[in-house]
Amino acid sequence: MKDLKYLAAMTIPISALIGLYFKGYWTYFTPVYAFVLIPIMELLLPQDSSNHEGEVRERKKVNPFFDWMLYANVPVVFGILLYTLLDISTNYHTTSEIIGLVFSVGIVLGANGINVGHELGHRSRAYERFLGKLLLLPSFYMHFYIEHNFGHHVHAATPEDPATAKINQTVYSFWFTSVIRQYFNAWKIQSKLLRQEENGFWSLKNDMLWYTLFQALYLLTIFLMFGQFAVLIALAAGVVGFLLLETVNYIEHYGLLRKKLPSGRYERVREVHSWNSNHIMGRIILYELTRHSDHHYKSSKKYQILDYHDVSPQMPFGYPTSMVLSFLPPLWFKIMNSRIPDEMKS
Repeated sequence: MKDLKYLAAMTIPISALIGLYFKGYWTYFTPVYAFVLIPIMELLLPQDSSNHEGEVRERKKVNPFFDWMLYANVPVVFGILLYTLLDISTNYHTTSEIIGLVFSVGIVLGANGINVGHELGHRSRAYERFLGKLLLLPSFYMHFYIEHNFGHHVHAATPEDPATAKINQTVYSFWFTSVIRQYFNAWKIQSKLLRQEENGFWSLKNDMLWYTLFQALYLLTIFLMFGQFAVLIALAAGVVGFLLLETVNYIEHYGLLRKKLPSGRYERVREVHSWNSNHIMGRIILYELTRHSDHHYKSSKKYQILDYHDVSPQMPFGYPTSMVLSFLPPLWFKIMNSRIPDEMKS
C-alpha cells in the first residue's frame, strides 16, 4: 500500500481539472495548491531519510507498477491539455480565468510532463524514451532530452553547464541564460553526434530537426482543431511549463561546483554536487526528483530506489517550498549561500 503514495503526483492534474470545471477564482487552484498548500504540508510533515535495502529494494526495482504510474501521465497530460483548449475555444472566459488556466495547465506540463519525461528519458527501453520525449513536446522542450542526457550529466556543477546556477545569480537571470544556452548546446551536441556517425545536417538521424518539425506540427494541429487563440494558450502554457523546469534546475545545483583537476578536467560528479531534500510531499509529488544527488551519482537508477546520502548538501525545505523562495532572491541568498560548502564558493 505504501507504493500507492506516488499517486499523489496526480493531485496536480486533479487540481487543474477542479479549476477547469468550477471556473472563476478556482482556475488559480493549481498554483495555490502547488506553491502554497504543498509547502505548508512540507513544513508540517516529517522528513524521511530512509533508504530501501536488500529484498525490498530489488522488488521495487523490478515492480512494473512504478513504471505504469509514469506511463499514466501521458494520457493525463494530453487529456487535460486538449480538454482545456476545447473549453477555451468553445466557451467564454474572462481574462482572469484564462490567466489562471494557463498557469494551471503549465504547472501540469512541468510537473507531470517534463519531470516525468526527464525520468523516462534516462530509461534503456526505446518506447520509454519515446514516451519521455512525447511528454516534453507540449512545453516545446524536446531538445532537453539531448542537452540533459549528453550535456548536463557530463558538465553538471561546472561553469560549462547552462543548468547550473552560479552563486548570487537570481532565478530570473537564470531563466534567460539556461533556456538560451541549453537550446544552442543541444544543437552543438546534435552536430557532434552526427559527425561521429558521419551523417550530415539533413540526415534522418538529426533528432533536433525532428523535434522542430514535431513541435511545429503540434501547433499546426492545435490551430486546425481549435483556432488561433488556442495556439496562443498552448504557447503560454508551454512557457510556464519549461520555466517551472528551469526553476527546478536553478535550485538543484545552485552554487555547487566541482573541482578542476591539474589535468584540466573536472572531478567526477559525486553526491555533493546536487541539493537533496527528504521532505515527503516534494518527494512523492515529483517522483523522487528531490533525491537529485543520487540521480546524478547514478543516473540509471529508477526513481523508486533513489537513495539519500549523508554527504549530500541538504535543502532546508522541500523543492516546492524552495521554488517559492527562489522567487525572492534576497531571501533565497540569505538562506542558501551559507549552506554552500566553502570550497565551492571560490
